[in-house]
Amino acid sequence: MQMIDIEQLPGGAAPPPVRVGDTPIDEATIALEMQYHPAETAGEAQLQAARALVVRELLRLRASVLGLLSTQEVSEAQEDAAIAALLEQELEVPEPGEADCQRFFETHRERFSEPVQLRVRHILLAAAPDDSQGRDDAYQLGEKLLEQLKQIPERFAEFAQHHSACPSKELDGDLGWLVSGQTVPELDRALQHLPEGLHERPLASRYGWHVVSIDERLEGRALPFDQVIDRVRHSLREQATRRALRHYLLALESEIGVEGIVLDDDAGGSLMQ
Repeated sequence: MQMIDIEQLPGGAAPPPVRVGDTPIDEATIALEMQYHPAETAGEAQLQAARALVVRELLRLRASVLGLLSTQEVSEAQEDAAIAALLEQELEVPEPGEADCQRFFETHRERFSEPVQLRVRHILLAAAPDDSQGRDDAYQLGEKLLEQLKQIPERFAEFAQHHSACPSKELDGDLGWLVSGQTVPELDRALQHLPEGLHERPLASRYGWHVVSIDERLEGRALPFDQVIDRVRHSLREQATRRALRHYLLALESEIGVEGIVLDDDAGGSLMQ
């Protein structure tokens, strides 16, 4: 998605408004949506929020055209039900065959293993996604703590008790053993790839920045195809759904018209999340 930032415009001119068909999406609505789209910067969160609102409005308008949604004021739950009915009716997603599943499994064996287990300690330096100054300050504090911890690792418990905004500070920052899916997605993805030891820089999440130490790491074990075929099929179906959503939303964008923003190649990504 591409969205013009006010700092990029000559003379500080206002950016073009975001509009779907005849429906404007104002800055206040985008700002309110940002809380559901954590990112490392406020600008990235704004782009993700705007994209999600554009996608929803495209689908809402299409559902209205097909008579799946009343033209009168409806609740969010009613909109959700209408959008689900719309996608069920109009989205064509092929079912993966067993040969497709086998090929996918052979090339992505690491995805279908017993999960990596991590013994983790962290210090949460809290800052909201839309608080750019607060996030900058928290990151700088994280770097200072890391410099001191590289010299005296034993101070981790002290720093956790003094600085962390997580209840784990009462346990000296200890989160215990974690597997994938037990923490927020943006932090979870980063943790899975870390080696043992103190990570060299703070890690971002919707809650702020995390100073992280991996105290132990137990690698997962590969599983045979017949034990994971349902997971493989689900992964392929999800990929196919994402591709179908992308084409569908880009077609709606062309038909209905979108201003102020351009849906990118992952146009359906926010809906899948």
